[in-house]
Amino acid sequence: MRIEVLRKSLFETNDKAASENRRILDEHGVVAVNIMGGAGCGKTTLLEGVIPHLRHDVGIGVLEGDLATTKDAERIAALDVPVVQLLTEGGCHLTATLVEQGLARLSLPQLDHVLIENVGNPICPVNFDLGEYARLAVLSVAEGDDKPAKYPYLYKAASRVVITKCDLLESCSFDLDHAVSDIHALNPDVPVYATSRKDFRTMMPLVGWLRSLCNREGITAIGLRHGAARRPN
Repeated sequence: MRIEVLRKSLFETNDKAASENRRILDEHGVVAVNIMGGAGCGKTTLLEGVIPHLRHDVGIGVLEGDLATTKDAERIAALDVPVVQLLTEGGCHLTATLVEQGLARLSLPQLDHVLIENVGNPICPVNFDLGEYARLAVLSVAEGDDKPAKYPYLYKAASRVVITKCDLLESCSFDLDHAVSDIHALNPDVPVYATSRKDFRTMMPLVGWLRSLCNREGITAIGLRHGAARRPN
């Protein structure tokens, strides 16, 4: 019983902060996207691929989640966009409270998007609403095509799924059709993008989606705008 009480308290505190984050973002007309996936799946590299195609006509800020270093934030800062490092000090996920602190350090009136790179973990981050409008699940071919079935909640909660490092498909014996089939068994309507950092054209569908979220119709279509992100039962 004590464990359940502590769990309820943890989520209530987080959800309260998430609601405040959502209110602040809505007030400024900013769209937040929570980017989740395992360590090394290519989340930072994906940001390096899409941000240059967006930053000249879309105001972008980035919140970088990590356990202990600022290495990823330094990579994003090199793209000439505002970035705030959020260190969890060993925690396996970002919390809405940490994101709230990060948002306070961004100039929201100048932004259209806040891209939140969560800690490299395909499990825990799914449980915590950060106040985001959409969730982007990232899977690399190096991880194996069995991961959607092994970590279903990440894909069930996703607004979009990106499969990265597709230039390594043959080397990794990754069955792309099998992975997409498993993803759609969990989330039938979710679009899946196959990308490679060696071919910028593969990034363009994701760029187009992010750009579309800058209008109110795109935001509303996500289905998360006025409610908390879905948490696994």
